[in-house]
Amino acid sequence: MWLLLAFIAVPLIEIGLFIQVGGLIGLWPTLAIVLLTALLGARLVRDQATREIVNLRRSFSELRDPSEPLAHTALIVLAGALLLTPGFFTDTMGLLLLIAPVRSAVLAYLRRRVRFEAMTFGATGPAPRHGPAGGPETIDADYEEVPSPPHPTHGTSGWTRH
Repeated sequence: MWLLLAFIAVPLIEIGLFIQVGGLIGLWPTLAIVLLTALLGARLVRDQATREIVNLRRSFSELRDPSEPLAHTALIVLAGALLLTPGFFTDTMGLLLLIAPVRSAVLAYLRRRVRFEAMTFGATGPAPRHGPAGGPETIDADYEEVPSPPHPTHGTSGWTRH
């Protein structure tokens, strides 16, 4: 429901802001601002994403939990998408997400609202299943060999044996 409201509200907000800003400063300055924020935003996103990827690699090499740098990287990518979307409201939201304390506040809010299940890596996998006798579960089956046809229906190739 919230997503539907966002898809309706955001374009309406953007249209209203375009009309207001365009009425104040004119068409060409308005379009120049939108273009400038997209270019500036792309540059900022690239720089910050590079920094967060370095933090992510460091967390992997130090065997630390990578969820924090991953979450920051995801929010930076979202910021980039918002900045590349034409509009003043989306540009403002994108620029706010490029501020590290704002990202941290968003992540703190999401931690309170989202339930996360732990995930482990390594050789520890699910425990083997055991059958009624305590040994590995055995599947009893019958099989029958299917003979190959006496005359192949295809020509010889490097993929078949005769």
